[in-house]
Amino acid sequence: MITVTAATLYAWMGAFLWPLTRILGLISTAPVFGHSSVPIMAKIGLGVLLAIIVAPNLTHLPDVNPASLPGILILVQQFIIGSAMGFAMNIAFMAVDMAGAIISMTMGLSFASFFDPQTQGQTTVVSQFLTLLATLVFLSINGHLVLIKNLIDSFHTLPVGMWPGNHIFLQMVDWSGIIMHAGVQLSLPIIAALLITNIALGILTRAAPQLNLFGIGFPITIGVGFLTLALSLPYLATPVQKVLQQGLEFTQQIVQQ
Repeated sequence: MITVTAATLYAWMGAFLWPLTRILGLISTAPVFGHSSVPIMAKIGLGVLLAIIVAPNLTHLPDVNPASLPGILILVQQFIIGSAMGFAMNIAFMAVDMAGAIISMTMGLSFASFFDPQTQGQTTVVSQFLTLLATLVFLSINGHLVLIKNLIDSFHTLPVGMWPGNHIFLQMVDWSGIIMHAGVQLSLPIIAALLITNIALGILTRAAPQLNLFGIGFPITIGVGFLTLALSLPYLATPVQKVLQQGLEFTQQIVQQ
C-alpha cells in the first residue's frame, strides 16, 4: 500500500508552485509573452507547461511548508525574480519606444498620440511603429526562446530559496539608463536630418520674411522625417538587435549569485 505523508505532499506542492511562480512572473512582464493581446489562459497554460518540465529537474529545494509564512515569502521571492527578468527585457523595448518618442517630437508629430493598451499610457505613432519593428527583430533572432532558456537556467544559477542580493536593484537602476542612451542613438540619424532641415528653413525664412514658416515648415519637417525614417529602416535592424541582445544578456546576469 502506498502512503503519502504530509511532508511529502508539501514537498511536491513546493516543487511545482515555486517554479511556477517564477515562470508566471516573467510571462506577465516580458515582452511578447506579457502583451495584453495574449489571452490570460494561454499565459497560465504556458507557465504550467514549463513548470511541469522544470520541476522534476530541480534539486536542493527548501524543506518548507508552502502554506506557511516562510513558504509564502519564498513564493513572493520567486515572483520578484521572474518579474525582474521580464521587466529587464521590457526595458530594451522601452529604449526603442523612447527613440520613437524623440523622433515624433522632433518631427512635430508629438500630438499624434493614442492610448497603448500594453503600456497603459499615451504613445506616438512612430513609437508604436518602431516597437513593432523591435518585436519582429526579437522574434527573428529567437529572443523569446533565449528568454525561456535563461529562465530555465536561472533555476540552476539561482536555486529556489536563494536571493541574488540587494545588488539586483542597483543593477536594474543602472540598466534602465539604456532607455535614454539607446533611444538617442537610434533616433540620431533622423534628428540630424531634421536639424539640417530646420536650419535650412530658418535661413530661408531670414532671406524671405514674407514666407509663412508655419505654413510650409510643418509639412516639410514631417515629410523629411518620414523620408529619413524610410531610408534608415534597413540600417535600424542591427542597432535594435544589439539592444535586444544586451537585454537578453542582462536577464542572465541578474540571476547570478
